[in-house]
Amino acid sequence: MNAQEVITELQSKGLKLLDRNQGASGRRGGAGPSDHKAIQVGETTVMVPVFTDTAADSPYTVQLQETGELPILTREGTVIGPIAFPKQPQFYGLQTADGIPYWKIALLHSHNVLATTVLQTCIRYDNRRTACQFCAIEQSLAAGRTIAQKTPEQLAEVAEAAVRLDGVENLVMTTGTPNTTDRGAAYLTDCARAVKARVNLPIQAQCEPPNDFIWFERLQAAGVDSLGMHLEVVDAAVRDRIMPGKARVPVSYYFQAFEAAVKVFGWGQVSTYLLAGLGDSLETLVETSDRLIQIGVYPFVVPFVPIGGTPLAAHQPPSSEFMFTLYQQVGALLKKAGMSSDDINAGCAKCGACSALKAFEK
Repeated sequence: MNAQEVITELQSKGLKLLDRNQGASGRRGGAGPSDHKAIQVGETTVMVPVFTDTAADSPYTVQLQETGELPILTREGTVIGPIAFPKQPQFYGLQTADGIPYWKIALLHSHNVLATTVLQTCIRYDNRRTACQFCAIEQSLAAGRTIAQKTPEQLAEVAEAAVRLDGVENLVMTTGTPNTTDRGAAYLTDCARAVKARVNLPIQAQCEPPNDFIWFERLQAAGVDSLGMHLEVVDAAVRDRIMPGKARVPVSYYFQAFEAAVKVFGWGQVSTYLLAGLGDSLETLVETSDRLIQIGVYPFVVPFVPIGGTPLAAHQPPSSEFMFTLYQQVGALLKKAGMSSDDINAGCAKCGACSALKAFEK
């Protein structure tokens, strides 16, 4: 099996770990893809599901070696090769003056990306008639693993330490959707300005499309280098079923926002998540990716990972065969357009660890 196949299968089937404490702490609950742990396969760092039911039945497991030797990845007993686990970052050992551990404010993703959810609540989350059925944004808050609102000053302090101590290279700031028409863009603006005043770190901000596209200019002026606005699901019937509240913001409005944002941040500096495996067909995902690329938006195609405690906890992730075909077709579109995740200033698509798409771009 080549690296593309191994990474694609790992992210669909997960990894069965006998010792989940290996390497940096995994991520459970919270905003975005979760229940993962970072592993290094060759030169590539990927986030692989380890805390899911699927992972418990995965054909992939790890053979521990003697002290000082890399563990070995195996598939149904067949040796694939050595892997490594990124180490726990040093900034996790620090805390703010008022006693809040840095890891409750921002987390290490992959091996060089700092990520935070600036507002850990969402107006839709508590009402299952409006909540996104895959979302676990408030789980980590309820478990005491984070705080509800990170102040700009806290984020700047943690970002400086993460760069200085652990060589972090970019910052992802996402947010739950507040009950404001700017959809969180105003608070992200404040946070970005504070971080950039403290440390020169590329930033991606992520939020729903705001009511006024002037927020794109304000975000950029505050120091945001790239923008993420996440469709997740495209088909209207699937959107109504999977994310009934968010579906009230039509896909057509997202595309208006995408075009406006590209004018501000530049071609290839705006991205969106497409969650494969929730009901969109292969054709829909490829056609949407093509449309996005044509207007300068990077389609970050990611396999859906079920998160415990959500309504979709028992939903099966997409097959590795489906994902491999999808990656091949979207990768070909990216290559034809000359669009590369490496050229994005900051963000999930630049990191690429939650998807195998980066391996299919070239």
